[in-house]
Amino acid sequence: MINKDIFKKAFSNLCKAKALTELYEDNFKTVSKYVHATSRGHEVIQTAVGMQLLPQDYAFPYYRDDSILLAIGMEPKDLMLQLLAKKDDPFSGGRSYYSHPSLKDEDKPKIPHQSSATGMQAIPATGVAMGMWYKENEDISHNSASPEKPIVVCSLGDACVTEGEISEAFQMAALKQLPILYLVQDNGWDISANEAETRAQSAYEYARGFNGLEAITIDGTDFIESYTTLNKAIKTIREERRPILVHAKVPLLNHHTSGVRMEWYRDDLEEARSRDPYPKMKQQLAENGFTEDEIEAIEVLARVKVKEDFIEAQKAENPTPADLFTHDFAPTPVTEEVGERTPANAEKVVMVDCALHAIEEIMRNDKTSLLYGQDVGGRLGGVFREAATLAQKFGDNRVFNTPIQEAFIVGSTVGMSAVGLKPIVEVQFADYIWPGLNQLFTEVSRSCYLSNGKWPVSMVLRVPIGAYGSGGPYHSSSVESVVSNIRGLKIAYPSNGADLKGLMKAAYLDPNPVVIFEHKGLYWSKVPGTSGATSVEPAEDYVLPFGKAWVLQEIWKQEEKETISIVTYGMGVHWAMNASEELGMQDQIEIIDLRTLAPLDEATVMKSVKKTGKCLVVTEEPSNNTFARALSGKIQEECFKYLDAPVMTIGSENMPAIPLNSTLEQTMIPSTEKVKKKIEELFSY
Repeated sequence: MINKDIFKKAFSNLCKAKALTELYEDNFKTVSKYVHATSRGHEVIQTAVGMQLLPQDYAFPYYRDDSILLAIGMEPKDLMLQLLAKKDDPFSGGRSYYSHPSLKDEDKPKIPHQSSATGMQAIPATGVAMGMWYKENEDISHNSASPEKPIVVCSLGDACVTEGEISEAFQMAALKQLPILYLVQDNGWDISANEAETRAQSAYEYARGFNGLEAITIDGTDFIESYTTLNKAIKTIREERRPILVHAKVPLLNHHTSGVRMEWYRDDLEEARSRDPYPKMKQQLAENGFTEDEIEAIEVLARVKVKEDFIEAQKAENPTPADLFTHDFAPTPVTEEVGERTPANAEKVVMVDCALHAIEEIMRNDKTSLLYGQDVGGRLGGVFREAATLAQKFGDNRVFNTPIQEAFIVGSTVGMSAVGLKPIVEVQFADYIWPGLNQLFTEVSRSCYLSNGKWPVSMVLRVPIGAYGSGGPYHSSSVESVVSNIRGLKIAYPSNGADLKGLMKAAYLDPNPVVIFEHKGLYWSKVPGTSGATSVEPAEDYVLPFGKAWVLQEIWKQEEKETISIVTYGMGVHWAMNASEELGMQDQIEIIDLRTLAPLDEATVMKSVKKTGKCLVVTEEPSNNTFARALSGKIQEECFKYLDAPVMTIGSENMPAIPLNSTLEQTMIPSTEKVKKKIEELFSY
């Protein structure tokens, strides 16, 4: 199985990786400007897996995996350009650490963006495998000329396997029998904490607890054992489409990172060096027909190549200040409102049906779209019936339930998007978004920017939100301020069905990640004063672009009367409209429905406030430290010389949670009456 060419290629890779480590140590003052970690001690197992990957495969290396990158065809210079944060760093354009790859070359395995890969990568990687599973079940082409089916390799350090998100990934891989190899490189250390302090069992022992996930343990310093074991595992995954975990014991022979030196805390260095894979592989070459001269020639060529590449990399151009401002988002095709918003003879429908029909139309026209989350499958169709009948119409592969795994629901979209799918996913209540925030922040939102535009994440995350009807502390929260602080996301918060349908279509067509907040109290217009959320359903071709606020109640500039602008969104729109009507001041109050919080239509807001001279921002969130307060401050800053009063804000009371009791709930959140009083206060200022 292992011929002389394979040995030669593998040993050359080993020599280059070792030479990189040594060169970085010899030039520590030059390269230590940016923190890095190397694969010294891990080279054999990494080389063994990297050499066997195909261009149609997907790889998720971790931050120590420079040997994998060399083995798939990257040059030492490529890695050095990232090490030195150069403009032409092929992975991130100088934005991310050494050995933090993102790659989309036709002739190499695909590497979607990932963060520092201390466990978080397992969910996006498993999402890729789930995307492969879906495409195969729906007979959607993998776009590969090779007859070999693609696989996913997720590389993990042993310490991170204790994380909860790893469990979520393993669970889904085992449950759906996904084509993924989890490669765990076990060097016995976290940073300064060793395995005895931090692990109840090895990754191999842990993985055996997942029914349907085969686990294998090997000596990761032995090239023959590593290569043959991985060859068999990869072949099995390609053919049988099921997950396997390979646990490889290796020594860590260099620093945890350049910033955390091994001599500071390691007491096992001599033992670790006794397991060095480098001399072991030299011995295997000698036993398989290589002469000392041949071995030495490979070593010399590798060292020369690494030194020459380092000289070139040092001369490479650095990024310019202008390079900071690129690839935060991929361009969207949706820039204008198009289609029929109010078709003739169309019936009025409730807001939840506008969303449901939008998704049905999307799925009917695009087989790459699918919907998943908790309880959205055929038995229930969502706890608000927001996915009713979709599983029956499109099948259980396209509309399916997940476990209670918000991190997986959110983070798997990175992988699904990477294989060309368009996932629509749902967090059942806004209160449940917290376990998914790690994935939303570290993986979803930053992918386009940190991959230098290569891997935008096309996904739609639906989040039912808001308080009504005594939902209590775990079903009523408003979380938009937290989510709007995650740059790299687009965020919609519509107040009516027509907007929700148009924004849903725009979100789906957008190549970037979108969060849509859907207020539960507006879904059915059962809350008194919310009949305005019910609307004539727009036609199938209706699309509403993000970043276009709606002047819902427009007034003219008046010198003889006091006027104000109310800026709001979601339920706040209805409180504002009702308050304006009950006060009989429709000709003095301009009401702006933001529709989307990111991007934010600041121009429309500022134009209105400059015209009216006073402004009230209405939100359902507790008002301190919120999106609404930030917007109030921005308005004050830009419109100060036009203002006749301070910009005011009204929101919920600043308490830790919304109580279950209905009296306490009503005391907590705003209302039409409370907004009326705030308007009167502002008018009398």
